[in-house]
Amino acid sequence: MATLFAFVAGLVFGLGLIIAGMVNPAKILGFLDIAGTWDPSLALVMVGAIAVGLVAFALARRRTMSALGLPMQLPSQRTVDARLIGGSLVFGIGWGLAGFCPGPAIVALGAGYAKGAVFVVAMLLGMGAFALIDRHRTRTDSAIPDANRP
Repeated sequence: MATLFAFVAGLVFGLGLIIAGMVNPAKILGFLDIAGTWDPSLALVMVGAIAVGLVAFALARRRTMSALGLPMQLPSQRTVDARLIGGSLVFGIGWGLAGFCPGPAIVALGAGYAKGAVFVVAMLLGMGAFALIDRHRTRTDSAIPDANRP
């Protein structure tokens, strides 16, 4: 049942991205071009998404179980650290260069757009590279005795 609801939620999300025009990199790049012919429509989509997210998270915080009876899993990290800032910078640079973020890129891939496929492959390679670097860093950190840590 959870898989069916996940599929329906993904389908609704993808259709919303298509209707809002977010699968078109030119629309995203138009939003980011504040010195040129700026397209504010993405800002309206973002405001709508933030409003829905605020309500959803407020309701979710009051629950321990989801509507499907699964445990509620909300983010626990509350601090801004170097990893968050670095990830945000990489995300923003990729978004500005390609005009895609992960959700719309996957929708574009499913619709058969070559640019979507290139972005998704690059995204997966980046995620793999991060996983390798993070795994290496974790092993290196755990090999250092606590007495030697600053």
